[in-house]
Amino acid sequence: MIEDLNRDELSARIRELKTARNAVILAHNYQIGEVQDIADFIGDSLELSQKAAAATEDVIVFCGVHFMAETASILSPRKTVLIPDPQAGCPMADMITAAELVAWKNRYPGRPVVCYVNTSAEVKAECDICCTSSNAVRVVESLAGGEVLFAPDKNLAAYVARGSSKKIIPWDGYCYVHNNILARDIREKKKAHPDAVVWAHPECRPEVIDLADKVLSTGKMVKEARTTEAGEIIIATESGIIYRLKKDNPEKDFYPAHDLAFCANMKKITLKKVALALEQMVHRVQVPPEIADRARGAIEKMVKL
Repeated sequence: MIEDLNRDELSARIRELKTARNAVILAHNYQIGEVQDIADFIGDSLELSQKAAAATEDVIVFCGVHFMAETASILSPRKTVLIPDPQAGCPMADMITAAELVAWKNRYPGRPVVCYVNTSAEVKAECDICCTSSNAVRVVESLAGGEVLFAPDKNLAAYVARGSSKKIIPWDGYCYVHNNILARDIREKKKAHPDAVVWAHPECRPEVIDLADKVLSTGKMVKEARTTEAGEIIIATESGIIYRLKKDNPEKDFYPAHDLAFCANMKKITLKKVALALEQMVHRVQVPPEIADRARGAIEKMVKL
């Protein structure tokens, strides 16, 4: 029984099941360490979207939150997409519904709508193009007109506005993990580690962005960590990424900007749940075709940009 297996036995069982099911395991940078260790690919939202679109396997096991698995299903409609815990949601994605977006669009007719990938499939179906934190400025700049509606993250919208020639009209949503990282947290960590540089995620508050040496998506943090000359880095994002950063760069020190920068939903995925999902082929994520067809165009524009 899977319930009786230890960590090493679970990892071995997952590898067996992955081969038997012709599956690929994708994991977000915020996943717990043991899940990252059994993944075929670890990345940020954009990287995982690209991997899902290019997947040749029959089954995609998505170790992340629900909107990510939905995106994989939309991009690979003929694949079986499984999420090990169907309760792994995203509070920010829940901060706007499709009906609310439609009403908002009606208040600003003619403005293009950019939806952060951290949204439901229904919301994506109502937007013009999606973005991630790593390409948001580029996406906004690719659009015609001088004003853009941006949903749902007001903090990411504020960051995009700094690098864009367009007027950004934001929805009033946010990631609670990043929003809870405050400027005083950065100052306190800098006092404790005066030689450290600060890297902040674009979902952070503007006052945290002001104190950062670099503003980077999680995927760009992974790349930057390999080449930076800094030996100490304060990381202003969800703390799960520090496992990967330390594993890839053992000679460098990484400190969380906030000791409780913790996404409870990201941490719902466990080795046992991955094994059970593959063994029983449960928790399949499927998007109704009429919604998927409309959302796919917005996602594919992002992936191709």
